[in-house]
Amino acid sequence: MLMLGIETSCDDTAAAVVEDGCRVRASVATNQDAFHAKYGGIVPEIAGRQHVQLITATVEHALETAGITLEELDGIAVTRGPGLIGSLVVGVASGKALAYAASKPLYAVNHLHGHLYAAFLEQDVPPQLPMLGLIVSGGHTQLVDVRDHGDLRIIGRTLDDAAGEAFDKTARLLGLGFPGGPAMDRLAQRGDAAAIDFPRSMVGAESLDFSFSGLKTSARYFLESPAGKRANPADVAASFQAAVVDILVAKTAQAQRRLGHRTVVVAGGVAANSRLRAEMAAWAQSAGVRLLIPPLRFCTDNAAMIAAAAYYERRSAFPTSLSAARAVSPLKLGADPNLPF
Repeated sequence: MLMLGIETSCDDTAAAVVEDGCRVRASVATNQDAFHAKYGGIVPEIAGRQHVQLITATVEHALETAGITLEELDGIAVTRGPGLIGSLVVGVASGKALAYAASKPLYAVNHLHGHLYAAFLEQDVPPQLPMLGLIVSGGHTQLVDVRDHGDLRIIGRTLDDAAGEAFDKTARLLGLGFPGGPAMDRLAQRGDAAAIDFPRSMVGAESLDFSFSGLKTSARYFLESPAGKRANPADVAASFQAAVVDILVAKTAQAQRRLGHRTVVVAGGVAANSRLRAEMAAWAQSAGVRLLIPPLRFCTDNAAMIAAAAYYERRSAFPTSLSAARAVSPLKLGADPNLPF
């Protein structure tokens, strides 16, 4: 089964062709970092307009790379949310137009589901369900109990800032520019992770929720203090990164013990962080669980993960037919409040 995926939830314009939910025949993405860097963050209006400019060429490139035509597809999958409304409208409108023109079924996929299914890409042995998922990105930090395809339950979430947001804002305090997460990771590799004792907020002994606002505030106060002004920026980055990773690993381990699942997926943009990957691997080995972290190119927003999610969830993805797709208002593309996830 050949599925075309389209992803425009934020500032990456992406299209991909995935075979049988696993084999990536093509994955094309164009980021907009150069357009947003001077503002220190993503400007929604700019993001939406750039998607309009890029979407057609991106889809054509993906089909050409895969060596197929639109008519050879078995379905089209598009991100329906959550995300920036202007960006989502471009992707959904494009997906609906292509599905109509080629008389193909259209699958609307939750962006966060897509991140979890990135772990299914290029895997000879697909992950076994049920599994535990940690989605960690610039906008989300969630622990998810994946009981079956289409049956997902959030069991922990951030109460304030997402981990990726904490990285980006602290990177700005350090003068590292945008995007901040990758820059923090590179700088941290030259620093001492034990140099500064930043707090690890665990919310509560029984809670699986996260909180990063206090850690972010602690970093700001430290950098404004006399000691912070003398500190090595690499040590600050390494110590801050260690605090974030410690929290993520501890909560994931707690959730795994509670659920008993033997497969754990870590996905999302922050899953590209080198310390998180290393610490999660060490924990998984000691706990005897199968850990799956997507390759770096599939950690950040991409369309291959959307196509994979549609393949596995096509019975529950919404909408599942072109007639249903026509009824979806582009003004109602956010997460469906009636869905559990």
